[in-house]
Amino acid sequence: MTLLEIKQLVKNYSGEVTVEVLKGIDLKIQKGEFVAIMGPSGSGKTTLLNCVATLDQPTSGKILLEGENPHEYNKNKLADFRRQKLGFVFQNYNLLAPLTVVENIVLPLTLDREKPSVMLKEAERLMTELGIAHLRNKRIYQLSGGEAQRISICRALIHNPSLILADEPTGNLDSKAANAVMELLSAMNQERQVTTLMVTHDAFSASFCNRVIFIKDGRFYNEIYLGEDRDAFYQKILTVLSHLGGRSRELLQADY
Repeated sequence: MTLLEIKQLVKNYSGEVTVEVLKGIDLKIQKGEFVAIMGPSGSGKTTLLNCVATLDQPTSGKILLEGENPHEYNKNKLADFRRQKLGFVFQNYNLLAPLTVVENIVLPLTLDREKPSVMLKEAERLMTELGIAHLRNKRIYQLSGGEAQRISICRALIHNPSLILADEPTGNLDSKAANAVMELLSAMNQERQVTTLMVTHDAFSASFCNRVIFIKDGRFYNEIYLGEDRDAFYQKILTVLSHLGGRSRELLQADY
């Protein structure tokens, strides 16, 4: 079943010179998929994710989540859509420093005015499932980068969203922490069937996905599927990136 459908998505930024970032992207994401978006710097990966997240307005085209186009909603309905349908995992975690771990995790439910007893029960269950219950009363400054990102993932899952959007979730982590975070995202995808769309420069992180979609110069370039051998999948990702001109130095640069 198709969860997310993108039809002829175009995004231009106006100024003294109009910049065409996305030039007619077509994409379908099936319910339960774990998909990575990759491409050279400036290819439009982050712009694509921001349009899906309704943080950016398409110039033309449609984005349909569960058959509905949130870009047609009014301000209040759009806020409800983001809060109820989407879960966000950011490179910089976006956790609130004055709050404890558990207070950060229940924040989406707080905004929905859920009862405190219900919020805490769900948070405890999810923290236990993710192996972070021992962190519940810590402050954000007391966490390592890997721990902070696991908290971010927990917060993204707390309200059972239709779609998780992850923007460079391992970008600030060392290799050990990055591996742990990707294993967690993969496990949540497999065990909970959480549909996840992730932008990444990192081939290793992308190898945890079911499918990798490559874009170049704002257009669809190629896609590859996991198959049965993750090591072979990883090598295919590196091969496509080399054909894209995506050397490691270039891939680490900022994207649109």
